[in-house]
Amino acid sequence: MGEIVLASASPRRSELLELAGVPFRVAPADIPEEPLPGEEAAAHAMRLAEEKARAAAAREASGRWFIGADTIVVLEGRIMGKPKDEAEAEAMLADLSGRSHQVITAYAVFDRSGGACVSRAVRTDVVFKQLDRREIEAYVATGCPLDKAGAYAIQGGAAHFVREIRGSYTNVVGLPTCELVETLRRMGALEQS
Repeated sequence: MGEIVLASASPRRSELLELAGVPFRVAPADIPEEPLPGEEAAAHAMRLAEEKARAAAAREASGRWFIGADTIVVLEGRIMGKPKDEAEAEAMLADLSGRSHQVITAYAVFDRSGGACVSRAVRTDVVFKQLDRREIEAYVATGCPLDKAGAYAIQGGAAHFVREIRGSYTNVVGLPTCELVETLRRMGALEQS
């Protein structure tokens, strides 16, 4: 069937693929992640996911199926990427406090042998409780928010911030596992169950 390669250094994405029983190896792709002028949120995430998959395929000598992914947080149409510093992380969390937002994770599966690339963006609605300043400062002080879209990790220290989710939990963690495994099966990268 060919080797599956995850074009991401994210330990969370690796863990989700392992839990799904997907055999893979990791070959991170480092690309610029800034949105293009006027780029809509889902289109931005899908472009980055595909660029990561193709960049890994161009660099790696082996492998057939390359998976790229990108997660963003969207609040009232504004893309919230990874914070640049602690002050920006605190501001992001204050903005999310007591409000609903969307987490969009896009993935792309690039088949190097045939050149086909299938991508999809999955959306999950997340509602935060009202956060007080001490909670925000304590969480930011852990350092965890600095490499997370929207400055939080639902599977980590921010789990108690989340009042409600509507949609895929694994999508919020960083990889919509159900949808990705279905895509891998349809493309022939995994055996049908």
